[in-house]
Amino acid sequence: MRVALVTESFPPDINGVSHSVLRTAEHLVRRGHQPLVVAPAPASPPTAADPCRVVRLPALPLPGYPQVRLALPSRRLEQLIAGHRPDVVHLASPFLLGARAMIAADRLGIPAVAVYQTDLAGYARAYRAGSGLGEAAAWRRIRTVHTAAARTLAPSTPAVQDLTAHGVPRVRLWPRGVDSVRFHPRHRDEALRRSLAPDGELLVGYVGRLAPEKRVDLLSGVCGMPGVRLVVIGEGPSEPMLRQALPGATFLGRRTGDELAALYASLDLFVHTGPMETFCQTIQEAMASGVAVVGPAVGGPLDLIGHHRTGLLVPPRDARAVAVAVAALVGDPATRERYGVAGRAEVAGRTWESVGDQLIEHYREILAEQGRDRAAAQRVGFLGPGAAPGMSGATVDTEGAAA
Repeated sequence: MRVALVTESFPPDINGVSHSVLRTAEHLVRRGHQPLVVAPAPASPPTAADPCRVVRLPALPLPGYPQVRLALPSRRLEQLIAGHRPDVVHLASPFLLGARAMIAADRLGIPAVAVYQTDLAGYARAYRAGSGLGEAAAWRRIRTVHTAAARTLAPSTPAVQDLTAHGVPRVRLWPRGVDSVRFHPRHRDEALRRSLAPDGELLVGYVGRLAPEKRVDLLSGVCGMPGVRLVVIGEGPSEPMLRQALPGATFLGRRTGDELAALYASLDLFVHTGPMETFCQTIQEAMASGVAVVGPAVGGPLDLIGHHRTGLLVPPRDARAVAVAVAALVGDPATRERYGVAGRAEVAGRTWESVGDQLIEHYREILAEQGRDRAAAQRVGFLGPGAAPGMSGATVDTEGAAA
């Protein structure tokens, strides 16, 4: 199967969309399929080899948030898609580039799968976008793009419900995998713990972007707790403000790979505060690392955290509730350990291989549906028997498109 993966973000960017597309491309290659990735060009050159052909289109940083880059309009996108001759176009968190790819796929007659992964409406609220993209406008854009897709895949039950309530059709659940070999309790590092907590403090950690929508400031009540050291891992535009709001916290910046795995496993408690998570991969990685978790009772965390089983759910946007939950678990090592063991058991089977195979099955189902639709159209005379899906007679110089 040939698949065109059009994404708003790809490594070296670090975020949920980027990571999910990378894992998807790797899995498709392992299963013998032929993916092409089209993504905005990053600010810095990639440091690792790509798993397949990746075309990076010119992009500019989002004003006020330079870590997010937006691809510039380009006719080359449709040329790239047509030149790859895909069976399916996969739109990862479609916004600007993805919306243009949806138009191209429709014009070429190629079925598209749209993966919902970013709460654009929530972001519009958080950022009060000066461009006029308010919450209602964001939902109109989401509906337009996703309604045109053959199927929308959402990462959590709350996301499925949200999309359906806002009029998006053909929504199915497709969760995210986790690398439970990399993220594992055995990576707990006592020397690392001593360097972060020289007086033997308990380590409470957050991992993720430092941006307004993540509401990391809600951890302010954790900073003054006796015997606790707050560790913040990540980067983003809110970092200067957070350094003021979280006195005494240790900011480690961006960490990846085995270093990140050791940090997760060396925590005593993981806390995520973002109220707009459609999934929340960092919660799942903390659970795989055998760490008890605290998260908001909204969005993706509702699917991930078993309340009083693998961690605690707290009301969103409530700093006092976060502090109370953290204090309760800081003072109860037996419960922390029980939650950590249960969390690890909960996610150990959620491999990227199983999730990737689910995605391939979604592709096959929409191709089968397209075949039935075309057969029905031919029976009533709308299409000639020799019409081929997807190409509409287009001819593209693929070498030129790749230049």
